[in-house]
Amino acid sequence: MSANVKANITHVIFDMDGLLLDTEKIYEQVYRGLVEKYGKTYPFELKVNCMGRKASEAAKVIIDHLSLPISIEEWLEVSQKAVLEKFADAKLLPGVDKLIRHLHKHAIPIAVATGSSSTNLKVKATHHGEFFSLFHHILCSGDDPEVKRGKPNPDIFQIAASRFNGETPSPEKVLVFEDSFLGVEAAKAAGMHCVMVPDTRLDRKYTKSATVVLDSIEDLCLTDWGLPSFTDT
Repeated sequence: MSANVKANITHVIFDMDGLLLDTEKIYEQVYRGLVEKYGKTYPFELKVNCMGRKASEAAKVIIDHLSLPISIEEWLEVSQKAVLEKFADAKLLPGVDKLIRHLHKHAIPIAVATGSSSTNLKVKATHHGEFFSLFHHILCSGDDPEVKRGKPNPDIFQIAASRFNGETPSPEKVLVFEDSFLGVEAAKAAGMHCVMVPDTRLDRKYTKSATVVLDSIEDLCLTDWGLPSFTDT
């Protein structure tokens, strides 16, 4: 292995919200509006502890932290309706389209592993159907019965890796892209490498478990991972 190569990656798994799609701001706006109805605020630190979780798990964190007089089921019903009205307008984040098309062109197996439900994914992909068709598979842990535990547990990435064709790749051959602290911890727990592209507001103490931290996907150096560079034909 070259001195500049961190690992020889064979498979790549991507988180979706805040990494591929600019949807985290939608969740933040909706959740802030909901808690304000109860005279509460939705601080960024609370958001950090919700990012990457299944919707039901995030709801419990918010309700417990803010002592809201509402059940998890009620929160999910109201918040789901609010976010679905906005998801169809979600845009791809900078550098994402180029990267995914490049990996697909070079036959690098790629997948999505998201805490979203399949219902939410369908709406989020309204204008990006062809883009998402480039992935080998998409795992939505929000309603996937095989994923019993959400992030920061490793289940989502381990199961996503097992669904590639052929033999399940060794964890050290898998590269995960994440924006959330909990997602990075999940990748680490799965024994996989992780490129983190965090919210610019995130305290760097939450990035220590990532293999590499980038300001943008556009800053990625593919050859660091033994992957074909953008100049390769």
